[in-house]
Amino acid sequence: MSSTIDEITINYEENGILLVKEIDKEILSKGLNTTILFRYKEYIADADDYGPDKYTIRRYKKINGEFRQQAKFNISSVRQGKIIAETLGRWLKDVEEE
Repeated sequence: MSSTIDEITINYEENGILLVKEIDKEILSKGLNTTILFRYKEYIADADDYGPDKYTIRRYKKINGEFRQQAKFNISSVRQGKIIAETLGRWLKDVEEE
């Protein structure tokens, strides 16, 4: 578990192999409830390499001094990610014009 926001990672190792490799992260909100957008890759054993970039948004809550994951949303494809980005861009533009 992580005691600070900067220590939070989605890196996951099993039997000496890094199965989930965090590439980057963006902290969307800080506090007792923290939301982070991660960019990562998953290890593909058959190829002995990492697959394409993937993205996930995770929500953490600080309990007894440790951040614990409360929820997650995996962006399932590049297409879905583009739709989310385009839609947010349009909505935020509308808000800025008000």
